[in-house]
Amino acid sequence: MIRVGNAREKTTGFALLFGLLLLAACVRVCLGPIAIDNQLALTFALPTESIAALRATSLLSAACVGAALGLSGLALQVLLRNPLASPFVLGVSSGAGFGVALVLALAYACALPAMTFGGEVGGAIVGALAALGLVAWFGRGRSGTHDTTTLVLCGVVLGSIFSAGTMLLEQVVPHGLRGDLLSWMSGRLPEVPDRFNLTVLALCTLSGVILLSARAAALDVSCLSDDEAQSSGVNLRTLRATLFLVGGVLAAVAVAYAGPIGFIGLIAPHFARRLVGASHRTLVIGSAIAGALLLVSADVIRQIIDVGTGRLPVGVLTALAGGPVFLWLLRSKRWLR
Repeated sequence: MIRVGNAREKTTGFALLFGLLLLAACVRVCLGPIAIDNQLALTFALPTESIAALRATSLLSAACVGAALGLSGLALQVLLRNPLASPFVLGVSSGAGFGVALVLALAYACALPAMTFGGEVGGAIVGALAALGLVAWFGRGRSGTHDTTTLVLCGVVLGSIFSAGTMLLEQVVPHGLRGDLLSWMSGRLPEVPDRFNLTVLALCTLSGVILLSARAAALDVSCLSDDEAQSSGVNLRTLRATLFLVGGVLAAVAVAYAGPIGFIGLIAPHFARRLVGASHRTLVIGSAIAGALLLVSADVIRQIIDVGTGRLPVGVLTALAGGPVFLWLLRSKRWLR
């Protein structure tokens, strides 16, 4: 069992999370390619004001996307009472990606603006919530509980179906848009983020922190059995509806902004739980910080990796690093208690 930890341990854990995030942020601002003699070269130095502004905006993008995915993963783990739940594993990210691709394909086919069909964010939210609803429905056993293995299998299968649907839609759009979709599906943080979309992402992430923090005590109780939770006065129906919406919407806005980025939502809550304890009063904020730390760190690492055609997409890097962690969690029985 995971210990809640005393106040001193929680303070130390938060200090460590903040310190690591600040260190990663400083490295990200100082590290990056700069044109030298008409060639790009990786440098680590204090950048000029204009370059620092661009890197700071990219840094903010990574922090917001990571925080949103960390919170989404925590909400889904509490909702399904499953430590392996996350937007990527359950196919929610793939559902959101399919929603975005469908909106863009419809806009192209009808020669209308994407906002006519709800926009990219609207399509992502509908796709994410549809995927989450299907996984919860197919993964429910006869007793009404969700089996870990069944949920993972349902998520993998539905995620594959949605991904196949996205690839199918890519074939009906023009080559320019197809290339953008392929790049976006690999999980890329925009080099020059759209400030409006970044503001929407940041506001949604902040709203998620506020909503989950306000229900922290109820989240602690909801981890018990249904009878114990209801006897404690917790309205499980309302709480689960909140978790469903928060988990789905946060995953959707993150995917609409940066594409499907795997395993941040799975690892961040576990990482935070080890440092700040299992109480959701601290775990909500801890998961957001841990998600931001993980994605900013991944963005730092990808700056160093040049595959010859440019920097490695951050989604590829998180999948390569997060896959083994997921397998370890799956095999480690102490995480499944």
